[in-house]
Amino acid sequence: MQHDPLTMFTYMDLSGQVRGKGFPTSQIAKRLKTGIGWTPTNLMFTALGTIGASVWGAHGDVMFMADPETGVEVDYADGTPAERFYLCDVHNTDGTPWDCCPRSLLRAAAAELLAETGLVLKATFEHEFIYSGANSRTGDNYALDAIRRHGAFGETYLGALKTAGVEVDTYLAEFAAGQFEVTVPPLDAMKACNTAVIVRELARATAFRLGHGVSFSPRVTPDGLGSGVHIHFSLWDQNGQPVSHDPSQPFGISTVAGQFLSGIVQHMPALCAFTAPTPVSYLRLVSHSWTGVWSNVGLRDREAGLRICPTFGTDPEVVARQFNFEYRAADATANPYLQLAVILRAGLAGIRAGLAAPQPTSEEDPETMTPEARAARHIMRLPTSADAALAALQADPVVQGFLPPRLLQAYIANKQAEFALSRDWTPAEICRRYAEVY
Repeated sequence: MQHDPLTMFTYMDLSGQVRGKGFPTSQIAKRLKTGIGWTPTNLMFTALGTIGASVWGAHGDVMFMADPETGVEVDYADGTPAERFYLCDVHNTDGTPWDCCPRSLLRAAAAELLAETGLVLKATFEHEFIYSGANSRTGDNYALDAIRRHGAFGETYLGALKTAGVEVDTYLAEFAAGQFEVTVPPLDAMKACNTAVIVRELARATAFRLGHGVSFSPRVTPDGLGSGVHIHFSLWDQNGQPVSHDPSQPFGISTVAGQFLSGIVQHMPALCAFTAPTPVSYLRLVSHSWTGVWSNVGLRDREAGLRICPTFGTDPEVVARQFNFEYRAADATANPYLQLAVILRAGLAGIRAGLAAPQPTSEEDPETMTPEARAARHIMRLPTSADAALAALQADPVVQGFLPPRLLQAYIANKQAEFALSRDWTPAEICRRYAEVY
């Protein structure tokens, strides 16, 4: 049987799904120059397979223009076609960036931070997922035997990532049955998001080759443990020197990093509309479940909305380079480019306003603090539902301004269409549907 290798030009849409269009790989040199056509209303596909109200309707055309640095070619050598895809910017037909392209949004946000402050954001996404072929048993959490029992998946997956040029930091069996986690080193904002997309897609590709599946959904059962995406970030100058750490300041947080964190804290309820954007997100974001449900900055606290992460060793230069923060109210039902773009712009808003650093919690639990104590430290309960997160966005004109008007309109319409479908579902049905999608 004859085969003609296929390459896909792809992008990640508003619901965190990778979609695209393919062509014979023999055309790659041409397509890298000319791109490939796409339809604006395709941006309105919801996670649940419907189309939200579109400002474009049946009109218009845009183009995928591939980022040559994102090309992936992984041959599993098992008789199945190789994974061949590129991640793309979306352009207007005249070659200018489309105002609704998530990658262009992040690029513009990073450029603003650099132009106004001389700073660069480095980030990485920790991913947790459930593997259906785990052969899990009671007590498998973090166990050597859990790695053994999931067979060839781990090594095959890491091999695929290596072939794709992704450096893996750690891989482990997580707490829940069949749950695993993969981490990668920090990169600049765009590369961090590109890597996040590739990490997810090659997990799916590897599981498929082994006759199983993976799900990155925040919950696969209402009473189970959740899978999150923990977004680590730090600030650096243009010479590659870290600027988040200052040992003379409380908790080691430099002045500029404190301003950046305060901007995030101030707008965190609205940010959740982008970082934890689906009904299933809020089955995971519940109190005392090692998830971030408050807008607090916590010292090494895995229940803080923003965690000050640990450093290892005593060498001042090493400590400064390790020092970073972790945004925990996030999951893989979101688009990582949107997640990081709004976090970055919220932080930049804090720098512009010269906000004072937040007062971190160390041993305190915001749940047991008095309302007055929380208010004094600007600690707010984050939204408890997707509807509440969207309402917080619609009540925060600053965060609304983080997106071009048409992209904001499209995003809200997309989410409203998705929520309308799922509003009457039971938690079990929500989990089932989103586990399948993600």
